[in-house]
Amino acid sequence: MHRERTPVGETKPAIPDTAQHTGTDRRGAVVAALMLVMALAALDTTIVSTAVPQIVGDLGGFSVFSWLFSGYLLAVTVTLPVYGKLSDTFGRKPVLIAGTAVFLLGSLLCALAWNMAALIAFRIVQGLGGGALQGTVQTLAADLYPLEERPKISARISTVWAISAVAGPALGGVLAAYADWRWIFLINLPLGAVALWLLARHLHESQRQKGGPRPRTDWAGALTVFICGGALLLAVVQGGVAWPWLSWPSLTLLGTGLALVVALVVIERRAAEPILPGWVWRRRTIAAVNLALGALGFVMVAPTVFLPTYAQSVLGLAPIAAGFVLSVWTLSWPVSAALSQHVYRRIGFRNTAMLGIGTATLILAAFPLLPYPGEPWQPTLLMLLLGAALGLFQLPLLVGVQSTVGWAERGTATASILFCRQTGQTLGAAAFGAVANGVLASRLGGTGDLDAVTRALDSGAASEHVRRAVADAVHAVYLGAAGAAALAFLALLLLAPRRFPVLKD
Repeated sequence: MHRERTPVGETKPAIPDTAQHTGTDRRGAVVAALMLVMALAALDTTIVSTAVPQIVGDLGGFSVFSWLFSGYLLAVTVTLPVYGKLSDTFGRKPVLIAGTAVFLLGSLLCALAWNMAALIAFRIVQGLGGGALQGTVQTLAADLYPLEERPKISARISTVWAISAVAGPALGGVLAAYADWRWIFLINLPLGAVALWLLARHLHESQRQKGGPRPRTDWAGALTVFICGGALLLAVVQGGVAWPWLSWPSLTLLGTGLALVVALVVIERRAAEPILPGWVWRRRTIAAVNLALGALGFVMVAPTVFLPTYAQSVLGLAPIAAGFVLSVWTLSWPVSAALSQHVYRRIGFRNTAMLGIGTATLILAAFPLLPYPGEPWQPTLLMLLLGAALGLFQLPLLVGVQSTVGWAERGTATASILFCRQTGQTLGAAAFGAVANGVLASRLGGTGDLDAVTRALDSGAASEHVRRAVADAVHAVYLGAAGAAALAFLALLLLAPRRFPVLKD
C-alpha cells in the first residue's frame, strides 16, 4: 500500500479513515465531563487510604482491610477489555454513562456499609464501574480531537491524576477527621451527577449505518475474561500473603485460571465479535506497546508502593513529608507529557518513548547509589526526573496506538494497553513484594517481612541494622524496576515499527 508522510514523522495509509467520529455541540463541556469522570477514578484510592484508621475503628476487619484496594483494582483490571469492546460495539456514550452510574451506585452502597465485608463487596461494585471510566475517557479524548491536538487533552487528563494525588489524601483526612469517613464516598455523587448531565446533554455520537447487521456481543467471552482474570490476579495478589504459594487456595486459583485461559481461547476463536480480538496481538505496533506498558506497570510499583516506606523508615520523615517525596513525580509527569508532542513530531512516537524509558532506566538504577541515610531532596529529585521521563514514554505510545486504528477499534486498542499496564502493576506488586521480603530475611537472619519491620520502625523498636535492611530491600526493588524499564526499551526497539502507521483523521 502506498504511504505518505504525516506532520509527526510517522506514516499513514493514503486511503482515508472511514471510521465513525464523535461529535458534540459543546466540546468544552464534554471535556469538563471527562475530567470530572476521571477525577472520580483518580481520587478513589488516595482519598480512601487516608481514612482507613477511621473505617477500621468503626467497622472492624483490620485483617482484611487491604481488600478495600485489592478488590477495587481487580474489578477495574478485569473489566477494562470488556468495556473497551463494548464501547466499539455500542458507542462510547452509553458505556461511559452506564459505567459512571455503576460507580456512583457502588459509592452510595459503600457509604451505607454496615461491616467490612459489605464495604469490600461494594468497593468491588465501584470497581466494576471504574473499569469503564478509565478506558472510555481515554478513548473519547482521542475521538474528540485530531492527532495534532490529542496531547493537549491527554495532558489535561494527566493533570487530573496529578492534582488528585496531592488533594486526595488531604481531602480524605479532612473528611475523616471533621465529618465522617462515609463522606469520602458520598462526595462522589454530586461530582458524578454533574458529569452525567454534561455527557447526556452535550455528547452526541453519530448513528451507525442503518440496515447493517445488529452488533453481536460476546457475553460468553466477557464472562470468561472476568472470571479468568479474577482467579489469576487473586492468586497473584494473595499468594504468599494470605496463604502460602503451594497451598490449596493458590493451586486451585491458578489451576482454575489456566483452565479458563484455554476455554477463553476456544470461545474467542468462535465468537463473531470477540472481546479479546486476535488483531490486538497480531499487529506489531499494538503488541509492542502492550508489552512496553505492561513493563511500565512493574516500574510504577517501586515508587508508589515502596518509596513511602523508604522515606519514613530510612529518612525518618513524617507521613505527610514522605507523601510529598512521592507526589512530585505526579507534577513533572503531566508537564512532560504535554511537551512530548514537540519531541515526537520530530523523531516519532517510538523514538520518543524509547528516549523516555531509557532515561527512566538510568534514574531507577541510580536510586541504590544514593548515600545512606541521605537527604530527602535526593530521592525527591530522582522522582521529579522519573516523572518527566515517564511522561515522555507513556503518552506518545497511547496517542500513537490510538492514531493507528479507526473509531470501531479504538476502544478495544485503548483498553488493551491500559489492561496490560494494570496487570503489570498487579504482578509487579507481588513480585517486588517477594523481592523486598527476601532481602529483609537475608539481612535479618531469616526472619521478618516488610510490613512487620515497618511497624517496628514506626514504634521506635528497630535498630540501625534494621533500617539498613529496609534500605537494601528498597534498593533491590528499584533495581528490579530498572530491569523492567530496560525490557520495555527492548520491546520497543525490537518489536515496534520505526514509524507508526498513522491513519488519516
